[in-house]
Amino acid sequence: MTDASIISKAQTWLSSNIDQQSKEQIQRLIAAEDQTELIDSFYRDLEFGTGGLRGIMGVGSNRMNVYTIGMATQGLANYLLSCFPGEEIKVAITHDSRINNTLFADTTANVLSANGIKVKYFKEMRPTPMLSYAIRYYGCKSGVMITASHNPKEYNGYKAYWEDGGQIVAPHDKNIIMEVQKISSIDDVKWDKDENLIEYIGQEMDLSYLNDIKKFSLSPKAILNQKDMSIVFSPIHGASGKMVPAALKTFGFENIHIVKEQAEPDGNFPTVIYPNPEEAEALDLSLKLGKEVNAELVLACDPDGDRYAAAIPNENGEFELLNGNQTGSILTYYLLSLWSKRGKFTGNQFMVNTIVTTELIEDICRGFNIPCYRVLTGFKNIAAVIRELEGKKQFICGGEESYGFLVGDAVRDKDGVSACATLAEVVAYYKERGMTLFDVLAEIYQEYGFYKESLISVTKKGKDGAEQIQQLMHGFRTNRPESINGIKVVKVVDVKESKVYNVLEGTEETLDMDKSNVIQFYLEDGSKISARPSGTEPKIKYYISVNETLPNRDAYRAVEASLQKKIEGLKKFFE
Repeated sequence: MTDASIISKAQTWLSSNIDQQSKEQIQRLIAAEDQTELIDSFYRDLEFGTGGLRGIMGVGSNRMNVYTIGMATQGLANYLLSCFPGEEIKVAITHDSRINNTLFADTTANVLSANGIKVKYFKEMRPTPMLSYAIRYYGCKSGVMITASHNPKEYNGYKAYWEDGGQIVAPHDKNIIMEVQKISSIDDVKWDKDENLIEYIGQEMDLSYLNDIKKFSLSPKAILNQKDMSIVFSPIHGASGKMVPAALKTFGFENIHIVKEQAEPDGNFPTVIYPNPEEAEALDLSLKLGKEVNAELVLACDPDGDRYAAAIPNENGEFELLNGNQTGSILTYYLLSLWSKRGKFTGNQFMVNTIVTTELIEDICRGFNIPCYRVLTGFKNIAAVIRELEGKKQFICGGEESYGFLVGDAVRDKDGVSACATLAEVVAYYKERGMTLFDVLAEIYQEYGFYKESLISVTKKGKDGAEQIQQLMHGFRTNRPESINGIKVVKVVDVKESKVYNVLEGTEETLDMDKSNVIQFYLEDGSKISARPSGTEPKIKYYISVNETLPNRDAYRAVEASLQKKIEGLKKFFE
């Protein structure tokens, strides 16, 4: 039996001023024998998560469509007008290649302009980091990126940004939601655009962005010597197809090969199952081209160009995909090493990473006596620290395990474009010294410990799935495991309850961090497991980290195999 409130909500939509096609779709959902789709479409309103507004495209309050986009934009407009009374308000907008992205971006521009807000609208799609850059470049108060990042093709999304170029965080996120909730009807949205308030951005900003990210380059001589190094890149049908090659060329690389089958923007993502560079399958065509052109580095970005992935030849000449923790550790080690060698440290620098990212990065920072701030998952939290310390301390870099990294502070979100260019620079720098990136990893592991991480993602779709995920998290809190795979739990960090439980000592202390639905188990052997429901997908994620010492370079693969065996044992507990 369908809840009466869901039927009522669907009827409210039917009676509002929506298009005929949407009305017919709602009528079909109401009349259907199986009410699952009706329930999933209307049982809640889309909410801002770690990645903003995101969901499956379709009709209904829990779907991405022009009406939910319009209502979110009206809420954003109302909030901007209340925050900046009497001031000129500008908002930057762009989108990637997803289905309906132009429609949704147009809708956003139209509603903002109808509310008297000026819009800086990119004529062509651009990657997410350029939207972040544009906000500060044009002096905007906010920005909107229409994208669902690396989600499947059925999804779309709406990333909202504040005047610092970072994604919206508290209190603005909750305040905007409150403004949206005040809109009782689709008819409350101002839909009639003011064309005079919409200004279109061409390519004039591209050069400024490229020049600014090049300022963080540390090894121009190594690049000059290795400019013919073979590099493969794929935008995976997304928005980074122009900007990553342009960034590589701006840094000085000349031998760049684009994966032709994935070069053209296409929201259907016809050559991959998921447009996610974290999935090895998404790089199949890239690795194939890499073999053909004898590439020394294979790079790829997700559809909106904020995430990046990399693969390099191993000691057997076979391409091996690096995970986000490995590339993040390499980039951190390289940047801090060269800053140190060049005498650039003043005691005023810092780095930021997230609580589910490898602790190896924190160990590296300690080795260079550089503070590393730990924040909740979501790059918006890294941007918040940059904003808080702006003018007081200098940000070097920051990252998260899911292939997100930022070099320098020209952008205030993860930047796959600059990360790709910087990683190519790292390969060139160490090649000059007769080293591969696996040699670099071995050097890092010998000094700080061999860390290996793995991620389990369990999908639970729909309303029932969301409830199952909450039950799982509730179970971890009310019946905390004493051991996992036979290894004793020595500490539990419950971020939602702001508690740290020291199991061996039988004590607890308060955690100084914003609350979030995350629980972490620290084991006697140094392993760590973090359980966290995704903020943008119907999933619960388990982040597993294990570590051992690496006695020498020759032991690399043996220790790696030992760590993998340990990971497999821990996985069984959660699967």
